Amino acid sequence: MTGRVRGLALAGLLIALYLYPFPYFAAMGSANELPRVYLTTAMVDEGRVAIDSGVARFGATVDVSPSGGHFYSNKAPGSSFLAVPAYLLLKGAAGLTGSPPTLAQMTWAFRVATGIVPALLFLLLLWRFTARFASEPGARATALAGYAAGSMAMIYAILFVSHQLSAVCIASAWILSVWVVEDGRDVRLLAAAGFLAGAAPLVDYQAAFAGVPLAAYLIWKLVGRPPRRPRALTLAAAGAVPPMAVLLVYHWCAFGHPLRTGYAASKTFAHYHQRGFLGMDQLRWEAFAGSTVAPDNGLLFLCPMLLLALPGFYLLARRRDFWTLGVTASIAVLYLLFISSLSFWRGGWQIGPRYITVMLPFAMVPAAIAIAAADRQSGWRGQLAWAGTVALVATSIFIYSASAALFPHYPETFRNPFHELILRLLAEGYAPWNVGWLIGLRGRASLIPYFAALAALLVLVAVPRRARWPAGAAGIALAAGIVALYGAAPKSGAPAARSYARIVTWMPSGPAVPPRAATGDTKR
Repeated sequence: MTGRVRGLALAGLLIALYLYPFPYFAAMGSANELPRVYLTTAMVDEGRVAIDSGVARFGATVDVSPSGGHFYSNKAPGSSFLAVPAYLLLKGAAGLTGSPPTLAQMTWAFRVATGIVPALLFLLLLWRFTARFASEPGARATALAGYAAGSMAMIYAILFVSHQLSAVCIASAWILSVWVVEDGRDVRLLAAAGFLAGAAPLVDYQAAFAGVPLAAYLIWKLVGRPPRRPRALTLAAAGAVPPMAVLLVYHWCAFGHPLRTGYAASKTFAHYHQRGFLGMDQLRWEAFAGSTVAPDNGLLFLCPMLLLALPGFYLLARRRDFWTLGVTASIAVLYLLFISSLSFWRGGWQIGPRYITVMLPFAMVPAAIAIAAADRQSGWRGQLAWAGTVALVATSIFIYSASAALFPHYPETFRNPFHELILRLLAEGYAPWNVGWLIGLRGRASLIPYFAALAALLVLVAVPRRARWPAGAAGIALAAGIVALYGAAPKSGAPAARSYARIVTWMPSGPAVPPRAATGDTKR
């Protein structure tokens, strides 16, 4: 398979995996998505940022902040702003039928416009960028597939949740900066880089932390050494001003001060947000371990592929590529410290520590370097290295892709959610909405095309070239063993059983279960 054919196959499979599922659960009342939907509709329908109408029409959520006698979203507003064109198009289409858009239709349109489309475009950018670190198309396809379908990037691209969009913004800013500074491309790209860097916190507040190493990189490269180019740095800074100004004006209009966020106005979680600085008050071992290795939410447990970043950092140091090492490693450390110091580190229903999703594209650069190095090794050591690499990547892809298609929200009550929730839903024949419903498929049968595409992706990942098929097959077998071994993790108790019983009532197909009301425990 040529590099071009492999790239096209990878693109087609990822597009299919991103667009096929529609895990929408009306009764759940997603606290992360509803406030963003309300803000978009309020801006278009009423010309204001108060979301009183959405709350009155569809119901309040725990992520609504009261201020000045009105309700506001407590989220950073950028994704809601980006959804405005999609809402206008949806309203125009719905106008032809004489009925307003439904909440499900709006949720789907906003997910596509602010999550799926930006994520897929970013993958193309990342594919080109990682060629400087992993020139072999096969190994690079393995790395990109792991990031796209085997990490939180997928979950928060197919939902109307801004974590992946903020990662797209800040990582794209870094890529454009490197192209200008290192490769001598058009300096005007720095204006776009600055705009994207400024847009990142407009989309998700914690993305601002990643801007610090990026700013240090630009200042040193453009001003700190000859030939000094302060005008180029000014161009980047000027690009960041408009989105930051929009964010400050939004805060002023909604919460009465440019620096007062919706979290500061929140009542439900005020006891978390008012601790320390933005909820960061002290380092917690529980938060660090729970966010990295715990079976219910650990970054490395659910996405073991990220372990490959460790040898990747070493290889960057050996190459003396200290700026890439510095930017990627410092961002990883920053976000691990961030999540470990948050009083509300668990963050409700999530698959992995979602507050640090913005870190992942930076961590994938050293991981891609390690994957390419494993592919270049020859002999029996090369076969062993590739089998181990495939096992880590395939495990990550299966966990996240299966979860995305069935239920992309792990309730806190589950201690081993992939086995106790995702695999159980699959075994019992439950399935949410997806493209299969449009052709008459229901339940497990509706997931057959999705899992067929997933199987094809795993083959593409495992066999970058013909000589690697024995190691690739061994790696897939190892991944199956790892997933099975995860089943030995501690099981949950009665609260998880009640959560499962409630979740199955939200499924549009599966064994008949008497409906029960949602309890609204999908905080944040």
